[in-house]
Order: sequence, then structure tokens, then C-alpha cells
Amino acid sequence: MSEYTEGDKKQDTHILHSMGYAQELERRMSSFSNFAISFSIICILSGGINSLGQATAGAGGAAIGIGWPLGCLISGIFALGLAQIGSAYPTAGGLYHWGSILGNRFTGWLSAWLNLLGLVTVLGAINVGTFYFFFGAFGPTFGIEDTLTHRVVFVAIITGLQAGINHFGIGLTAKLTDFSGYLIFATAILLTIACLIAAPGFDFARLFTFANYTGTEGAALVWPNSVSGVMAFLLGLLLPIYTITGYDASAHTSEETVKAAESVPRGMVSAVVWSAVFGYIMLCSFVLMIPNMDDAAKQGWNVFFWAMDAQMNPTVKSILYFLIFVSQLLCGLATVTSLSRMIFAFSRDKGLPASSVLAKVSPKYRSPVAAIWTGSLLAVLFVWFTSAITIAGTPAYSIVVSCTVIFLFLSFALPIALGLFTIGTAKWPNMGPWNMGIPAYRLIAVLAIISMIVIFFIGIQPPNDWALEITVGFLVLTGIVWFAFENRRFMGPPIGEAIAKRQAEIAAAEAAVGEK
Repeated sequence: MSEYTEGDKKQDTHILHSMGYAQELERRMSSFSNFAISFSIICILSGGINSLGQATAGAGGAAIGIGWPLGCLISGIFALGLAQIGSAYPTAGGLYHWGSILGNRFTGWLSAWLNLLGLVTVLGAINVGTFYFFFGAFGPTFGIEDTLTHRVVFVAIITGLQAGINHFGIGLTAKLTDFSGYLIFATAILLTIACLIAAPGFDFARLFTFANYTGTEGAALVWPNSVSGVMAFLLGLLLPIYTITGYDASAHTSEETVKAAESVPRGMVSAVVWSAVFGYIMLCSFVLMIPNMDDAAKQGWNVFFWAMDAQMNPTVKSILYFLIFVSQLLCGLATVTSLSRMIFAFSRDKGLPASSVLAKVSPKYRSPVAAIWTGSLLAVLFVWFTSAITIAGTPAYSIVVSCTVIFLFLSFALPIALGLFTIGTAKWPNMGPWNMGIPAYRLIAVLAIISMIVIFFIGIQPPNDWALEITVGFLVLTGIVWFAFENRRFMGPPIGEAIAKRQAEIAAAEAAVGEK
């Protein structure tokens, strides 16, 4: 931050003004902080552990040894595409703005709704995962049971804590997510070392040995249908793909990041790279620690706790559990930040009900307070309602989470695909200081479209086969709402002359929050 000059500040503000927006939020995030918030949401100690059964109950060791890097590569393709756009248009709610400016009002509005739906449910899913980790690690000690009441109350408490911290401004939040970045690195290294010490041997061949446990005893709790070996491996890709996401947080906090046009793309890409590398080393060491892969598959979702109980020193295990739990709490904290900035950005262009309230920034804390608490409340309500009902014998929660991860990647893919046709044109004339070159971007965009098809295909397989109907139904409903209501009402972000007309509003908004 000491290198952030007055000239840098003027440049950041000028870019924001040129897009028609006021500097209402406070630029308190360094380049590292921008990286740390995405790294914290990815959190290999959250998705990488809580969803481990998707790999071990599917293709076995090869799902980690080969599947993890492949899945990370797929997620990384999206990160590269978004990074290039983010360097040209560094604004909060970036996906919404990009979808609009590279396409039209409808594609911007659709990007926003897909991303919002994804972020709300991902926040819920992260905190539900934290509940199940806490339940597995400390449940008996605290008398916690896996009931609807305990699950919802636990999620409501930690989500409220995360929202409360965000309420008091980006300064405190950035400090905690910076700490989270270091904590994830340190804990992943400690877990790796502990697993290697506890391993019965170093059978590296198991990392590249394919199996097919789908539909078998225990593994059926994760993958109920017996499928081909190829499909078992593809299903295992959901572990890295679902874990390595949330890097759009770097874009959502653009207006709070110094030198955003450079820091945001670097933050996105480096968060994916470091998560992929450290996650791979950590999970490979865990696979080496497992006593027997056949027995591991039988544990289903409980494979992590089963292996830790069987192999790990109890004191070391308890220390690691505590560190992992804190990392997962901070993962949710960072997700509240990302979600609230998306709500704020969409609302200031009147894209949501009660937009005038949701777009307000607290002059005292320089944070979008209403957006923070609204997003957090929606996440808790999502967990409550979907946990209470089932669809065709499968909990609605797991089906909806599968759908909305698809929605989240669709919100990534849409602006990237639009960029394929607009890069170098009047809609996107300049690449930004972080520049991979037009030919490279076009290649990334094509690969992102192909990757989206792969994610959609494996995301609608049993037990989430209802995800197809829900996804199609949502898209149909979205079309109806757009043509019946929003097409006449929603104007989208300012462009052209509308930006010039906003200058008085921009000055008034900045004066209201004390921006100098």
C-alpha cells in the first residue's frame, strides 16, 4: 500500500468515473488482499476436504493424481478469461457489467442473476460444509447432531458473524482474509507433512491407478448409480472444479483494490494457480496416507475423518481440525464480501427490487450494509428451505447446489463468450494493462465454452439428474420475466452519453460518503 501514490488513486478513480460510477467504496485492499479474498473463497481446506468423497468414491486414487490437475486446468481457463476482461473493466459486480458492455442489457441482466444465484447458494453451501466439518470433528464434544434445527441454527450463527464483520468495513475484512491466505498456506503444509509422516508407505502408484467404485457399498452414498470407468473419472472432476471457483471475488472487490486494472487479474489467476498446486500436494499426501483405497471408497462422504481417525496422532489431528475449521469460517467471510458487492453493483443500476436501499453505502463504514445483510439472510433461508424438502428421494439442497454451481460457471462463461466476438471492436477496444493478446484470449474463450459443456454434462448426472430440469426451468422462467417485465424497465449500466450525465450524481455520491 505504501507504493500507492496519489497518481495511482486518481487513475483508479478516473477509470471508475469513465464507467459512470462513484468511488463510494473505500480502496483499502492491496494486491495481496485482492489475491487473498479469492484464495480464501476457493479454500482448498473447505471444498478440497468436504467434497473429497466425490473422488475416492468414484475413480479412486487417479481421481486425485490425474483428475485434480485436469479439473484445476478447466477452472483456470475461466479465470484467465475473466482476468483479461477484468483488467479492461475493473468494477464491482464485474460479471454483470461485462455481460452488459460486451453484449446488451439482456446478457448483462442474465449474467447478474446467474452470478447472484450462484453466490447466494455457494455461501450457503460453504457454511453447510463448515457445519458438517465441525460436526465430524467436534460434534460429540459439543453435543451437536445432524438435524435440520442444528444445521440451520449453526449456519445462521456463523453467517451472521461473517456479515457482522463485513458490516464494519473492508479494512477489517481485508485483514482477516489476508490472515486467511497465510493460514490456508500454513495449514495445507502442516496437513501434508502430517499425512506423509502418518502414511503406511509411499505407494505413489495409487495416485495413477484407476478404479470404479460407483454404485458399490458405501460409495453409493456419493454416486448411487454404477457407471462406466470413464464416467466415474469425469464425475471425480467435480471435486477440483467445484473447489476451484469463487475467484470472481477479485473482480467484485475491484473498487476497493488499489491499481485494480493490474491487481484484479493477477489476483484471480494467482489464486487459482496457488490453490491448484497446494491442493494437489495436500490431497496426494492424503491419498498416500489412506490405509486402503477399497476401504476408503466404502466411507463415502466420511472418508476424510475415517482416514484421520485411523492414521493420525490424536493431538496433531485436533490441532489440524481447529485450523481447518477457522479457515472454513474465513472462507464464508470472504464469500459474504463477494456476494454483497455483486448485490450492491447490480442495485445501483436498479437491477433488483428495493435497489435504492441495497445500493446504499454506509458513510461511517464505507460498506454496502443492506446488501451484506440481505445476501447473508438469503443464504440462510436457502439452506433452511432446501434442507427441509426432498425431490425424488434426493435432498433438494444437494440438487440445487449442483444447479447453482452450473449457474455460477454459466455466469463466467457468458461474458467470456461475448468477448470472443467483441474483443478488438468498438465494444472492447482496449485490453487493459494485463494483456495476454487477442489470439490467446480467443483460444481461452473457445476452451471456456467447451469446458462449460463438460461441466454441464457431468453436473446433471445422478444423484443430481433433476438439475437438468431445474436449470432448463430456471432459464425459461428467466426469459419470461425478462420479456414480460425487465425488458421495459431495466436500462443496464450507463454507456455513452449516460456516463457524462451522471457526473453530478457521482460527485454527490462521493461527497455523501466523505470521499476526497
